[in-house]
Amino acid sequence: MTERLLERRQPLMDNHLPRDRALITIYRRLLARYGPQHWWPAEEPLEVIAGAILTQATAWGNVEKAIANLKSAGALSPEALRRLPLAEIAALIYPCGYYNAKALKLKAFARWLGEYYDDSLGRLFAGDTDHLRRQLLSLYGVGPETADSIILYAAGKPVFVIDAYTRRITGRIGLAPDSNSYTAYQDLFMENLPLDERLFNEYHALLVHLGQDVCRRRPRCRECPLGDICHFAGDVDAGDKVGLR
Repeated sequence: MTERLLERRQPLMDNHLPRDRALITIYRRLLARYGPQHWWPAEEPLEVIAGAILTQATAWGNVEKAIANLKSAGALSPEALRRLPLAEIAALIYPCGYYNAKALKLKAFARWLGEYYDDSLGRLFAGDTDHLRRQLLSLYGVGPETADSIILYAAGKPVFVIDAYTRRITGRIGLAPDSNSYTAYQDLFMENLPLDERLFNEYHALLVHLGQDVCRRRPRCRECPLGDICHFAGDVDAGDKVGLR
């Protein structure tokens, strides 16, 4: 019994499993447990973009309420976002928090899209991924995670989105890169997995599901499909030990 527990608590890299095989193992187990996630839930690309901006520092349920308000008001279009007063947009997206700042971000994106691309997302997404990413990162209120969410889920281009769940899970398992930078975590996935938009889409969504369902700040290790290859699984009080991670 002791030997089995010790084996379970060894991280993937301590077992000398190559990173590519480790990441595929994680993906297959999560897919087997949770099934396809069908993410991002949106009817069209602009809704994805609005959601990527509105989801900053808030729960997705609040974003859904804000998106529903924008749709009901006929405000989910670049032209409408440019036309409506800032205060009116802020009122519509109130449920998602930081509504004044996010209203500014939505208007900034709509203004830029109209000025440079005549409101055509098709033209915006037609270029290569690196150029698109640089453009998005130049916009007010768009950081790496938001930009990559737009690129992956709205443009359908293969880039791996890094969020707090991804950092937490890879760190606990024992796959965290030497650097804590966004780029280092992104390289971990993009250099060790096939460059495939559908794979990146599904993988990221599965990690989010695991992070929300099991690998929380105080994790439910006994319920985790990755328990036997994780640093912390196997201890009854694992949650207390890693509650600050």
